Amino acid sequence: MLCIMSALASTTNATDTPNLSKKKIIVPDSIAGVVTLLAADVIDKARTISNLIVIDSRVASDRLNGYIENSISLPDSKTNCSTLAEVSSDKDRPLLFYCNGVECGRSVVAIKIAKSCGYTNLYWFRGGFQEWLEIGYPYVK
Repeated sequence: MLCIMSALASTTNATDTPNLSKKKIIVPDSIAGVVTLLAADVIDKARTISNLIVIDSRVASDRLNGYIENSISLPDSKTNCSTLAEVSSDKDRPLLFYCNGVECGRSVVAIKIAKSCGYTNLYWFRGGFQEWLEIGYPYVK
């Protein structure tokens, strides 16, 4: 272990030292009580669930690069019971969350907040905007 730390110390300087104070969000394969979707499922749900709300959990600068049409911007850092109630006061209304993809934990955080606020009909587009782009689905920019 000491050898690894010494090697790291000799190859890094103050400007490229990682910020270890920030917690890395582990993106799970699934979230208990939440339906995980693929991109094709998102389209199907949008067609079959008339009152579905799609929430983009990414930060505003990510959204500038494009977003799924009719999605609502609500970054995870601004997601709380009050902001969710502004989106829908009906806690049984279907909410679908996405972010940048499987390496992005923003939608995971937002969904966990929604669950803690009592929302029960939750969907998660785990592949997020990255999967959407890879498939070639249309988006708004």
